[in-house]
Amino acid sequence: MNTDLSRLQAYPFERLAALKAGVTPPAALAHIALSIGEPKHAPPPFVLDTLRHSLDGLGAYPTTAGTDLLKAACGRWLARRFALPAAGVGHANVLPVNGTREALFAIAQAVVDRGSGTRPLVAMPNPFYQIYEGAALLAGAEPYFIDTPEQSGFLPDLEAVPASIWRRVQLLYLCSPGNPGGAVMTVAQWQQALALAEKYDFLIAADECYAELYADEARPPPSLLNAALASGHAAFERCLVFHSLSKRSSLPGLRSGFVAGDARVLEKFLLYRTYHGCAMPLPTQAASVAAWNDDAHVTLNRRLYREKFAKVMPILAPHLKFRQPEGGFYLWADVNGDDELFTRELFARQNVTVVPGSYLARRVEGKNPGAGRVRISLVASVDECVDAARRIADFIEGRSA
Repeated sequence: MNTDLSRLQAYPFERLAALKAGVTPPAALAHIALSIGEPKHAPPPFVLDTLRHSLDGLGAYPTTAGTDLLKAACGRWLARRFALPAAGVGHANVLPVNGTREALFAIAQAVVDRGSGTRPLVAMPNPFYQIYEGAALLAGAEPYFIDTPEQSGFLPDLEAVPASIWRRVQLLYLCSPGNPGGAVMTVAQWQQALALAEKYDFLIAADECYAELYADEARPPPSLLNAALASGHAAFERCLVFHSLSKRSSLPGLRSGFVAGDARVLEKFLLYRTYHGCAMPLPTQAASVAAWNDDAHVTLNRRLYREKFAKVMPILAPHLKFRQPEGGFYLWADVNGDDELFTRELFARQNVTVVPGSYLARRVEGKNPGAGRVRISLVASVDECVDAARRIADFIEGRSA
C-alpha cells in the first residue's frame, strides 16, 4: 500500500458524523443541513433538457481533451466573465475536468517533482479545502499551511512566509472567493502571488469555483488570469485556474468543470489524465456547453444567495460575530467558545447541522485558526435558511439563559 495513505486525516464530514453519533435531535424539528457546501437550488431546466437529448453520446468513448465545442464555450465564458481578450484563451489553454475537486487533487500528482532532492512543499491557506492537503500528501509532498487571520480579511498572509519556505514550494493553492472566509483577492494580491511564483519558480492553482457568487454586482471577483495579463504574461505562465458548474449553475451532480491557463502545464496534465482515465462523458459535455453559454440563470442564482444573506444575517448578528463575505455562500462565524461543543449541542437541541471550524484547519505552532468558529453553509432554501437562523438564535439565547 502507499504509505502516504496513513498520513491522511479523517475528512471533516466523517469527523462531523462521529461528533453527532449518539445524539437524538428533537423529532418535531425537521433537520436542516448547513454543513456541506452542496447547492440545493434547482438545476437550470435547459441544461437538464440538453443532457436528456444527448444521451446517445453514451455510445461512444469521449476523449480526455474534451470536444472543441466545450473548450470554446469555456473560453468564451472566461472572456465574458473576466473581460479577457477574446483570442486570449484558446483550446490549448483549456482542459475540461470532472469537477474542480477531482482536478485540484490530480494537479498535484501531475506537477510535484519527487526527485528534487529535499521533500517538496505544497502551500495552501489555513483553514482550507481539505482536498489540497490530501493532494499534497499523496503526491509525496509536505503541506505548508499559511494562516488567514481575521486582521488580513481572512486572506493568506503571503508576506509572512520566509524565503527558505518559498524555495521549496512547487505548488501554491489559493482560493478566491475563499472557503470558508469568503474573502476575495484583488488583482494586486493575485499579482503578489504571481511575483512570488516567478521568483521561486512554482505553479499557482487558483481555486475559483465560487467566482460567480458575490455580494456586489458591480464588483465581481477578479481571476488570477487577470493578474497574469496585467503583469504582461499573455501565455499565463505558472497560472492555472479551476472553475466548476457545481456552484455557478447548481449542478454539483454533473461533475463538470475545467482548468485554464498555462498551455505548457496543461499539455502535461492532459498526458497524466489520459492515463488516469477521467474523460468526461459526451452527454455531460453537451450539457456543460449549454450551461457555460448562458449567464442569465447565474444572475438569478446569485440573487437567491443574496436574499438568504439579507434575511439570515440580521437574525444571527445579535448572537454571533461574523463578517458579510464578499463571495461564496458561507458564514464564518465566531461562536466565542468550543466549536465542537457548539455544533453538537446545536444539533441536539435544534436539529441544525453546521461544521466546526477546527475541522477545516490544521494546528500550526500550537494554534488551530479554525477553532472557535463554525462554517454555516447557506445552501438550503431561503425559508429553511431563515428557519435555521432562528433556531440558532434560540439555541444561543437558551445557552446564555
